[in-house]
This record gives sequence, structure tokens and C-alpha cells, in this order.
Amino acid sequence: MIGLIVALAAGIGGFVTSKDFTKRKLRFVDVVHSRPAPWIAAGAAALIAAPFTLLPVITGATALALGAGVGLGVKAAQRERHLLP
Repeated sequence: MIGLIVALAAGIGGFVTSKDFTKRKLRFVDVVHSRPAPWIAAGAAALIAAPFTLLPVITGATALALGAGVGLGVKAAQRERHLLP
């Protein structure tokens, strides 16, 4: 049960953090607004989180949830940028 809560928190935290970072800090970086950017960000986040799976509470699902959250956050920031005038 604790592992599920940690995975959910990692996914939500990754989404919120990456969306905010992409909107505020990377708004003038054109590469971030390309098609493969969310996939690259998600893969990088999952790979960075993978060594932490050796800890007892963090599992592979946590690393995958973090990667998915980061990728979805970048994609959401891309969509918001295209909707703004």
C-alpha cells in the first residue's frame, strides 16, 4: 500500500513540476516544443529514478510513474503554449 502511494505521489509530483518548469523556464527553447520532447523527458526521468528502486519503498512502478508524469507534464505545457496567443 505504501509503494502505491509513493508511486502516485511521484507521478503527480513529476507532472506538476515538469509542466511548471517547461512553461516558465523553457518557454523560449524551441526543442522542448518538438514532438519527441515528452518521450525523451519521460525516458530520462525513468532512467534517473531507476537506481532508487534498490530502496525498499521505491519500486519499478514508481520509476515508471515518475517518467509518465514527467512526459505528460511536458506534453501538457506544450499544449498550453500552442493555445496561448
